[in-house]
Amino acid sequence: MQLLVFALVAAAFANVYITQPVLPVLQQEFGVSASRASLTMSAVIFGMALANLPFGALADMVAVRWLILSGGLMVAISGLICALTRDFWLLVAARWLQGLFVPALTTCLAAYLAANVPPARLNVVMGSYVSATVAGGLGGRLLGGFIHPPLHWRYAFVTAAVGVLAATLPAVLRLPAGHRPRRTMTAHGFRQILADARTFRLLLVPFGAFFVFSSSFNYLPFYLAGPPFFASTQVITLFYLTYLMGIIIGPLAGRLSNRIGNGRAMMAGAAVFALALLATLVPIMLVIVLALLGICLGFFTIHAAAAGALNRLITSSQGKANSLYVLFYYLGGALGITLNGAAYNHLGWPGVVGVGILTLLLPGSIGWVEQQEE
Repeated sequence: MQLLVFALVAAAFANVYITQPVLPVLQQEFGVSASRASLTMSAVIFGMALANLPFGALADMVAVRWLILSGGLMVAISGLICALTRDFWLLVAARWLQGLFVPALTTCLAAYLAANVPPARLNVVMGSYVSATVAGGLGGRLLGGFIHPPLHWRYAFVTAAVGVLAATLPAVLRLPAGHRPRRTMTAHGFRQILADARTFRLLLVPFGAFFVFSSSFNYLPFYLAGPPFFASTQVITLFYLTYLMGIIIGPLAGRLSNRIGNGRAMMAGAAVFALALLATLVPIMLVIVLALLGICLGFFTIHAAAAGALNRLITSSQGKANSLYVLFYYLGGALGITLNGAAYNHLGWPGVVGVGILTLLLPGSIGWVEQQEE
């Protein structure tokens, strides 16, 4: 089951991040600005945010196999549209459509794990789930900017579409049925979940963390492509190998949270994240690499701790709770990319760094409050 889940989540996230390393290529090919080229990322993330609540509700009502099948087919079809279109706005629309169906493969699986995994192992399993998102995110970036030549980014969409279908079919056929889903809406609704102060507070943690993380990695290609680095797309893509840190830190962060508490883990992650972000201002390639490792270390520590804390707190309606978690997560990502577009246009990379450090005060302060109550 763990192998099936890992493969499916990784294949889904590979489709999400294909265009990120080739944003300067898209900027030139379609003749658009940096912020407009970034719509190919923010559109898919915004689609994921919109669809999480409906799929979260469905996860509490419908067998997970049918949700996975619909999601896998639609993500693959939308990816093929991205590969074929010559119209920029159709590309953005197809990316948005991909985002709408990614939650069928991710949010629904998170709810499935929360409902079927013993509580004693939940933090570690959620850390492994986070690792799968990391593997997929890295794989998509490598597909778009390194494995396929950057100017042939369309072939990356074809490869990712084949990959998600190859992961979907075994999952549909072999994933254990688990607990029978509820077929009525008797469980807590979204409003009841949000009305709980501690739950709402925990939902703000992924919002703030991904706000900073998504915008940092989204505007990194533009930063490195300009002076004083003038790095090629292939070299820029290699910087995303630092993302591998998340595969390691996901399960370890789960164990760390068990040992020191989720709140302290969030605080530590926010501090490391902020210091690493500040270090990217040093115009030395080696320092940039080390800083990116620190960014990944800090972010995935926050992410794993917040996911573990929420799923320990929620005892019913795991589908709705996890869909709200991912909703806040991707709303933060979409807003981070959009708002930091203005910061980058006016202040360059230092503007992105400044906004990021200020935003990290949110998960850091919530971690402090959380550790007082643990």
